[in-house]
Amino acid sequence: MQTVHSVAQVREHVRDWHNKGHSVGFVPTMGNLHEGHISLIHEARARCDVVVVSIFVNPTQFGPNEDFDRYPRTLDADAAALVEAGADLLFAPSVDEMYPLGQNQTWVDVYQLGDYLCGASREGHFRGVTTVVSKLLNIVQPDVAVFGEKDFQQLAILRRMCEELLFPVKIVGAATSRETDGLARSSRNGFLSDSERTLAPQLYAHLQQVKANIDSGDKDYRALETRIRESLDTAGFSVDYFSIANARTLASAGPDDTHLIVAVAAKLGSTRLIDNISLAVVRDW
Repeated sequence: MQTVHSVAQVREHVRDWHNKGHSVGFVPTMGNLHEGHISLIHEARARCDVVVVSIFVNPTQFGPNEDFDRYPRTLDADAAALVEAGADLLFAPSVDEMYPLGQNQTWVDVYQLGDYLCGASREGHFRGVTTVVSKLLNIVQPDVAVFGEKDFQQLAILRRMCEELLFPVKIVGAATSRETDGLARSSRNGFLSDSERTLAPQLYAHLQQVKANIDSGDKDYRALETRIRESLDTAGFSVDYFSIANARTLASAGPDDTHLIVAVAAKLGSTRLIDNISLAVVRDW
């Protein structure tokens, strides 16, 4: 595996691979890699001849009171993990390389889908995500790009962006990678104290409880959301949102919706965790 830091170097490698008829898979990350990231690389490898991974902690998707400065940077360890995972190229640009003119004046923004869930409380977050991913896709020009389903809203927004802007790339969602106790793997899990880490799997347990309720016929989604939020608050979480939503629009689901996303964001101490599960509801009429 080679590590490069410039746009020109990435384009040179990818141009050579495409000229040889190789398909290119791409996994964009912010580093501090864990098994969840590695599973995305394996997914890209299964679909493509070569795999490019980017590591870039993107400042434009962090709000003024979020954890940009303390987000872990572990490039040497990440590079070693990528070698083990079989990646072919690591692109690790600087902020100046990704934002060469300084403060951006050009933005990519997907409306409506970004208004719900995380977008409701993280103003500008998804605008930063879509802008930087559009830059990365333009740089790498992959055939396939793989993203984790843990960030379901991000995945939905990026799919919409690529479809509407006619990016010649297939966006693939990979299943959420979990610890043995059900906690979704995340770079932010490392911020949890021992007691918080013990409590954190309750997030997924509550999602499973909702699934059981809906599978048993509960269609009063607003009342169910309220009960779960109260239960999480009692357990020690500070809930940002708990939503039973239409999986296509991300708006609050109604009793006639058949494809749902049950999504949660909550803090333990200062650490913000997100998780979700998808459900297919069988109508009884």
